[in-house]
Amino acid sequence: MENISKLRIWYLAIRPKTLPAACGPVILGTGLAFGDGVFELVPAIACLLVALLLQIGSNLANDVLDFKKGADTKERTGPLRVTQAGLLTPREVLAGTVVVFALAAVVGLYLIYLGGWPIFLLGLLAIISAVAYTGGPFPLGYLGLADIFVFFFFGPVAVVGTYYLQAGSVAEVAWWASIPPGLLITALLVVNNLRDIETDRKAGKKSLPVRFGVKFTRIYYTSLLSLSYLIPLILWLTGRAPFLVLLAWLTLPLAVPLIRDVFTKKGSPLNMTLAATAKLGLLFSILFAVGYVFAALGTF
Repeated sequence: MENISKLRIWYLAIRPKTLPAACGPVILGTGLAFGDGVFELVPAIACLLVALLLQIGSNLANDVLDFKKGADTKERTGPLRVTQAGLLTPREVLAGTVVVFALAAVVGLYLIYLGGWPIFLLGLLAIISAVAYTGGPFPLGYLGLADIFVFFFFGPVAVVGTYYLQAGSVAEVAWWASIPPGLLITALLVVNNLRDIETDRKAGKKSLPVRFGVKFTRIYYTSLLSLSYLIPLILWLTGRAPFLVLLAWLTLPLAVPLIRDVFTKKGSPLNMTLAATAKLGLLFSILFAVGYVFAALGTF
């Protein structure tokens, strides 16, 4: 029973509801590669594994480092943090973080073999950024800089990198298509920071909501979602992608309630909005990829 309990604690520690954020960009990059006739199964799977491991490692590092910095207290309104709750010791969570990043590095060796030194550099930067989100002398999340890095790594790096590792080159459409996942996953961070605005302010964590306030944050979130839906339209109208990439617009009925939530909720009720934003990003990426593949196959 003790072993089962421990496994459950580690399951909570990895924050499974955030993992769709890591999957969406890789699925989109793979869909683009498939549509362009350059799909490779093994590199695609390796990209997905590395993305998931980096996300899990970042979650674990965030769990323990936020606790050490005093950002996670009994006033916290977000989901359970295992270090703050005393379910795991800081040493255990740090050890778990090292193990997960080491596994990511092992799988990453294969990707480095395929893509060379640029993939090594991006992988190294990804791990450093994941730790630096809450750790180190210049913690990105505490300085209000995390949004830039989240967009970069979950957008261009994940989508374009996945495409490149299968094709050996990068099509223009991959750069454009990388924008919506980056924006939508940045929106996930925005909800998280809006929810934690009061506790972050007390902890000296100067996220964008803390710096610029609730009104700015609501407009910011709405803008991120709106621009995400604008990109497929631009791609179709300019002839860079087929009409079927607009299948991503089928997720609009999911996006509208989320914007309403951000304007009407605060604190713990935003936990549901956070999870739903992660699902929105995943579904958007899947439908974009499906539309691109269907168009390439001449299905419609």
